Amino acid sequence: MEVIKYREEPVDVVVIGAGHAGCEAALATSRMGLKTVILTMSLDSIADLPCNPNIGGTGKGHLVREVDALGGEMALIIDKSFIQSRMLNTSKGPAVHSLRVQADKPKYHMEMKKVIENQENLDLVEAEVTKINVENNQVTSIETMSGAIYETKAVIVATGTYLKGLILMGELQYESGPHGLKAATHLSKSLEDLGIELRRFKTGTPARVHRDSLDYTVMEEQKGDDEIVPFSFMNFGKKFDIEQELCYLTYTTLETKKIIEANLERSPMYAGIVKGVGPRYCPSIEDKVVRFNERDEHQVFVEPEGVDTKEMYIQGVSSTLPEEIQKQMYKTIIGFENVKFMRSAYGIEYDCIDPTILKRTLEHNEINGLYFAGQINGSSGYEEAAGQGLVAGINATMKIKGREPFILDRSDAYIGVLIDDLVTKGTNEPYRMMTSRAEYRLTLRQDNADLRLTEKGYEIGLVTEERMEKTRRKKESIYTELDRLKKIRVNPTEENNKKLIELGSGPMKASHTLYDLIKRPELTYESLIVFDEKRPELLREVRMQVETHIKYEGYIAKQKHQIEQFKKLERKKIDFIKDYSEVKGLSNEAMQKLNQIKPDSLGQASRISGVSPADINVILIYLETRKRKNNE
Repeated sequence: MEVIKYREEPVDVVVIGAGHAGCEAALATSRMGLKTVILTMSLDSIADLPCNPNIGGTGKGHLVREVDALGGEMALIIDKSFIQSRMLNTSKGPAVHSLRVQADKPKYHMEMKKVIENQENLDLVEAEVTKINVENNQVTSIETMSGAIYETKAVIVATGTYLKGLILMGELQYESGPHGLKAATHLSKSLEDLGIELRRFKTGTPARVHRDSLDYTVMEEQKGDDEIVPFSFMNFGKKFDIEQELCYLTYTTLETKKIIEANLERSPMYAGIVKGVGPRYCPSIEDKVVRFNERDEHQVFVEPEGVDTKEMYIQGVSSTLPEEIQKQMYKTIIGFENVKFMRSAYGIEYDCIDPTILKRTLEHNEINGLYFAGQINGSSGYEEAAGQGLVAGINATMKIKGREPFILDRSDAYIGVLIDDLVTKGTNEPYRMMTSRAEYRLTLRQDNADLRLTEKGYEIGLVTEERMEKTRRKKESIYTELDRLKKIRVNPTEENNKKLIELGSGPMKASHTLYDLIKRPELTYESLIVFDEKRPELLREVRMQVETHIKYEGYIAKQKHQIEQFKKLERKKIDFIKDYSEVKGLSNEAMQKLNQIKPDSLGQASRISGVSPADINVILIYLETRKRKNNE
């Protein structure tokens, strides 16, 4: 029997999916005043953490801080639900310091669900979207499996790994989303009917095992930091008095390797069954054994999934092998001799798009009001999804309100790098953010995300007055302290030189300011308190900003000059060129790529694979010729 269709009350924005991209998108649009509905396959999957139980990490921690600085929600939620906190890469420079915390999965889900449910202008509905309707290249409505029709001005597709999700475990294959939740089986056809080509990507997850079945005495303890640094700038200065959970490090063995090698043909990936492309930087244990065959052991991290569950996440041992082989293999891991499975490892294939069909606003190049965010765009990770969701939500709002688009470029934020990489270069595998992808990482640090972005968020109407004022005070404190340090001089007395030697530094021959002394590699802002007894009480984040600013002053100035050169190309807009065949002299490959990607600036055009410096010169000549004609 055919389902009878009916019309719901019209909304400004429909968000499809309530994962990390969908939640940030829906919160952004509703907080900026648009009536929004967020539709999810299951209310139990809101802000789900279907794979690793942590937020942040190298590069990813930067994204979380940037989402927070712009008024997003992820950092606030993880600050409420973390169970262990560690700052990574502290032995290296501040550009690559990255916060990574273990999450209490059930609590993270519930805290985000609570925020969504209580948000003004936002309705949360459990439903499967089956169709997106478009007329004259403009989104008009969506339809659900139950027959509901929502008329809307914009749709944000944030479907994660649910589109035609296919679980892979040895010979076993079945349609499903993560954690046994229902797959979305209808929307893919609607996207294809709109002329959107779909691809198959793959990701995987390890087994969850019972906490009490492991022998932790043979593993290395992985403790959290003594001083907890929050993710959200709104929580800086707040004390987090929690008992942190332990994680553990152990290793696979030669016996693990032998079992995997003996059963490789039963892995869908090596049996030729898998169609999807898997993540390069998060390989399965089978992939590790094949790619690094000279190694007889691999690291395994044992991480709790929450304080009220016995489930332990076994990082480093994701697999698509049959369940019985998984159990044999896991028992050969040190400390896992008596392991008990609670959930088996599996791979999951899903539909996604080629993101080069999108603008940097994450809107479709041809279909007005249709936005995409998260894993549907070929990215991986909760943090990458959140950043895209926030930008899609902001831009849907800006377009509906008739305001200028909100674009973060590569010199503004890691989010800008992420989106520019996806829409300009595309990706042939699940994209993961890393600090090495950012050319300007010395200025794009996680600790200064608020100083870089909060004012931008305030100007578009997403950042609250409270957050903006907090950022203003922080900035004022930093520059006040920098000025103070420039005025305090230390004379080369015998007593002062003795103090310097005790600090591991050399004596002075002439008077120096504290500002200059901090530039010495062996001295720190904290250690120089011996010359600065009247130092004001400042927050840790302010003290760190002061020291980083002084120690890296020359490098930062050089990078700012590079950024200005970069922005000159970014400011040369070419989005008015609709057909590059009119630009005579371009190579055929460049013409094809430019017509496909439709860059909005000369800078973006220069980063497209297949567009050479000679092609850029041709476009520059075209722009100059056009400018002269317009002035005649």
